[in-house]
Amino acid sequence: MAMDHAAAEGDHLAAERAAARFDVEAMKVAWAGSRHAVDVADRMARLVASDPVFRKDNRTMLSRKDLFKDTLRKAAHAWKRIVELRLTEEEASLLRQYVDQPGYVDLHWGMFVPAIKGQGTEEQQKKWLPLAYKFQIIGCYAQTELGHGSNVQGLETTATFDPKTDGFVIHSPTLTSSKWWPGGLGKASTHAVVYARLITEGKDYGIHGFIVQLRSLEDHSPLPGVTLGDIGGKFGSGAYNSMDNGVLRFDHVRIPRDQMLMRLSQVTREGKYVNSDVPKQLLYGTMVYVRQSIVADASKALSRAVCIAVRYSAIRKQFGSQDGGPETQVLNYRTQQSRLFPLLASAYAFRFVGDWLNWLYTDVTQKLEAKDYSTLQEAHACTAGLKAVTTSATADAIEECRKLCGGHGYLNSSGLPELFAVYVPACTYEGDNVVLLLQVARILMKTVSQLTSGKQPVGTMAYMGKVQHLMQSKCAVKTAEDWLNPAFIQEAFEARALRMAVNCAQNIGQAANQEEGFYERSPDLLESAVAHIQLIIVTKFIEKVQQDIPGHGVKEQLQNLCNVYALYILHKHLGDFLATGCITPKQGALANEQLGKLYAQVCWSLFLLLVSLF
Repeated sequence: MAMDHAAAEGDHLAAERAAARFDVEAMKVAWAGSRHAVDVADRMARLVASDPVFRKDNRTMLSRKDLFKDTLRKAAHAWKRIVELRLTEEEASLLRQYVDQPGYVDLHWGMFVPAIKGQGTEEQQKKWLPLAYKFQIIGCYAQTELGHGSNVQGLETTATFDPKTDGFVIHSPTLTSSKWWPGGLGKASTHAVVYARLITEGKDYGIHGFIVQLRSLEDHSPLPGVTLGDIGGKFGSGAYNSMDNGVLRFDHVRIPRDQMLMRLSQVTREGKYVNSDVPKQLLYGTMVYVRQSIVADASKALSRAVCIAVRYSAIRKQFGSQDGGPETQVLNYRTQQSRLFPLLASAYAFRFVGDWLNWLYTDVTQKLEAKDYSTLQEAHACTAGLKAVTTSATADAIEECRKLCGGHGYLNSSGLPELFAVYVPACTYEGDNVVLLLQVARILMKTVSQLTSGKQPVGTMAYMGKVQHLMQSKCAVKTAEDWLNPAFIQEAFEARALRMAVNCAQNIGQAANQEEGFYERSPDLLESAVAHIQLIIVTKFIEKVQQDIPGHGVKEQLQNLCNVYALYILHKHLGDFLATGCITPKQGALANEQLGKLYAQVCWSLFLLLVSLF
């Protein structure tokens, strides 16, 4: 009976897939970016899926100790396979991604190595990177402290130069100066890039990075003056509990002077602080790279959750039986579609804006090397905002997918509870999302204040240069089908973002002082920043579908998804569009009408749109 039931499910899904009207292989290329990317991803996914060491079906049932042992075993086996198969850096990265278990290697490759690459001199890179590449040392990134996270300038750990020994003394002067949360620190790491206040000749020069050995390379025991350990269990079963997040304190630990990361600045043998010829702005390149990867990860996590929810919705039948006939697929209820389909569209939207961020990283890097810093402020605003908006939306969407699966979604075996628990920290690490959006808002307010000076905004803020037109423009939509016109969508989103920013600036201007006004209007400023970032996502999706996209029916499907995403955001934030006068209530109703029609079109191709994601 069980086999017959499984076969029936298989036949049902096959019928759903057969209803699609586009070239699946071409859609895979559109999603992945190239045929090469599709092939490499498929090869690495099969490699992991076929290896019993990488099994994860029992992960949520393991004790914390057994889970960590399992993580160590998988990390070691992954490294063995990478070496045996002589995988490229691209292939190795994908293999680790498909192993799908947070562990110390994530911070080693994702933070420790990039920090040395970005902030170390050529000599320091030659010394430390080969050791890291061969796993002769294991590194982590020790920045966050018990007392300070987002406020990096408030870190309390000190690195005091001692000219007598030509070295630094690393010290934790208070309880709140304890390093807290670094992944890989609790059990695995032998070294860390430690961020501390550099003090020399009695002067505090602010936060700098230092390479500090934590554990013996002989027996892995903590070195003298180093107190460290694991901070304990985290939210969820399995999930991020496979990571050994740690606590670290220093008691006057001495390191050589050349273990200060010296690409941007250094301390001489005599204790003089000297800036190098390398501009500090180069650090922005690393920042853009890290945030680009976070946005890309958002689309991956969201696509996984949507895939689970769609498959469940197609199999699950409930109500609607007529005269003893079959019940109705949950997927066919409009209430299910209106909650689920925008999440699928969001996965594609985040993927394409992530691809654009990858281009931006290359562009920013090239400009920095040419000492062109003209776009740095705008690059910071869009990367900070995109990190905040995509991670918050994805965390909420995973939880929505759990609800869409009813009681079954609450089971660990659905995959959704663990996926949520693993993903939700992204809303906090690499910058708390509210803090990042307020940074975006500050830049928006500065840009608005410069509009009357004749200085033209650049990049993703260029639309603000059309201030006179956008403050007075009227939406030209007359029918529901008019909302399929990308020009109408674009102008509505531009007008909303600009008018919200201008309104905030005007309200701040009425305060006794700018900082007080900013503080009082911070909730409105958050909404303004979100509007600006949603405009960027919509714009990049529109630009994607206006390209020449090969494959039968692929461009049409992406246009449908683009329209679903844009009109869903308009529907969700309809109050903003109405309050700012960007559209009328009638036009808002027409947008909702068109959104319902789009759901019916997406439904025909739903399963192959999902297949294209993996």
